[in-house]
Amino acid sequence: MNNFDIYDDYGYNDFKILNKVFNKTLEYEKVNNAYFSVVLVNENKIRTINRDYRDIDKVTDVISFAFEDNDKRLYNGIRVLGEIYICIPQMIKQAKKYGHSKTRELAFLGVHGLLHLLGYNHMNAEEEKIMFTKQEEILNGFNETKR
Repeated sequence: MNNFDIYDDYGYNDFKILNKVFNKTLEYEKVNNAYFSVVLVNENKIRTINRDYRDIDKVTDVISFAFEDNDKRLYNGIRVLGEIYICIPQMIKQAKKYGHSKTRELAFLGVHGLLHLLGYNHMNAEEEKIMFTKQEEILNGFNETKR
C-alpha cells in the first residue's frame, strides 16, 4: 500500500489528477509501501526553497527532495520517499506557453517530481531520455493529459 498527502498551500483546489498520476506512477515503477508528500505553493515560496536549498535565486516549477538519495531505509515497514513542491502560478504559465491544459501540466510536474523521488534524473542525455520516456508513457494513459 502506498500513501501520499497533498497540501494545497496555494488554494488551487483542482488537483484530482495528481491522485491518478501518482498511483499510476507507483504502479508503473512497482513501488509498494511508500509514503511521500506534495505541497502546492506560490512563486515566493518556491523561489525561497530554490534559493535556500539549491543556491538558485529564481522561481521554478517543481522541486523534489528525495529522502532515499543516500539510503533506502524503512520506517515501520514503509519507504519514506520525500517531498515534492509544485509552484501553481508557474504551472499555469507553462500550460499557456506549451499550449496545453493546466491539468496536463500539473500531471506532468507531479510525475516528474515523483520520478525524481524514485531516483531518476536528467543530468545527461541518457538519463533524460529514460526519465522523459517514462513520464510520457505514464501520462499517455490518461484522457485528461492528452492536451
